[in-house]
Amino acid sequence: MRKETRLIRDQIERSQFKEHAVPLYMTSSYTFDSAEQMAATFSDEEDGYIYSRYSNPNVTEFGDKVAYLEGAEASWVTSSGMSAIFSTFGALLKSGDRILSARSIFGSTHRLFTEILPKWGIETDYVPFDDVESWNDSVTAQTKVLYLETPTNPGVDIIDLEKASELAKEFGLIFIVDNCFATPVNQQPIKFGADLVIHSATKYFDGQGRTMGGVILGTEQLIAEIQAFARHTGPSISPFNAWILSKSLETLTLRVERHNQNALELAKRLEAEESVSFVKYPFLESHPQYEIAKKQMTGGGGLVTFEIKGGIEKGREFLNRLKMLSLTANLGDSRSIATHPASTTHSKLTEEDRLAVGITPGLIRISAGLEHIDDIWADIQQALS
Repeated sequence: MRKETRLIRDQIERSQFKEHAVPLYMTSSYTFDSAEQMAATFSDEEDGYIYSRYSNPNVTEFGDKVAYLEGAEASWVTSSGMSAIFSTFGALLKSGDRILSARSIFGSTHRLFTEILPKWGIETDYVPFDDVESWNDSVTAQTKVLYLETPTNPGVDIIDLEKASELAKEFGLIFIVDNCFATPVNQQPIKFGADLVIHSATKYFDGQGRTMGGVILGTEQLIAEIQAFARHTGPSISPFNAWILSKSLETLTLRVERHNQNALELAKRLEAEESVSFVKYPFLESHPQYEIAKKQMTGGGGLVTFEIKGGIEKGREFLNRLKMLSLTANLGDSRSIATHPASTTHSKLTEEDRLAVGITPGLIRISAGLEHIDDIWADIQQALS
């Protein structure tokens, strides 16, 4: 079956009630038929569910679906995207280890790297996203992980996954990619050599701004290490959230195709606006990494960024004039969303740090939703006028 069909038809085994939709397994623990079966399950000699902090049928179904989409051997599901990121580094690194990361990353990830992990002796070396050839100079004997986002947050720049993978292999680094912006519909980093892929399931996987979740995909060996860490530190997702996310995957390919279409058309129209200095979208020919994007992505994604002439004040004025688009700290929703990174998601960075990753004072990020493109454009155009 093709992926669109499998996302709908793949589900855990039906119960004795023969339900059509998968039931919700709201239980904290599971029973056993005998003391021997219980002991065998606890010792991993026999498969089975023990406790929902460890695993749950709804969680298993969701994780297996995403692993199929990403082409991964295994998955581990967490309560949020950031808990997935923290669990990954907490499981795989120890004091004295170093992370090599492209500088253009999510604001909370940056704070994890610069404020939280250093408490345990784990430091991060940042490298420019657009110069992979120079990264060799920043690798040390203590470097254990290469981490990046592509498209980047919020500048939607593109990093060459193939070249990054070659560097990781040369130095024996664990190569981790945050694939949240692209989704596995548009990009599968494992095909280009990534060892692990991380998602905030809160975004496109849910797609309707209802719930939170995170998921880590990769080799069985690495996921086993993360699982051992996460089972005892507790970043578990609720069965209800996993159930919602699994059902949401049934429409993921349809939704992402519409996000791609709306975002590309929006980017083209913005390029013609006199009040806009520049527009960045991976599948615009004017994008600096257009050729790389076409090589490793099948669609450009749902995010468009553009610079309004006039700086921070004009950026805020634009947001205040919007009537339909939502002002909220999210993306990947069915509803279009506008944010001003310099004063919100990346406001804690210094101006120098923001400019280093392409966050100019008037930069606006639009998460193109599923509304009719003419209605999205009408609201943006009147706010620009």
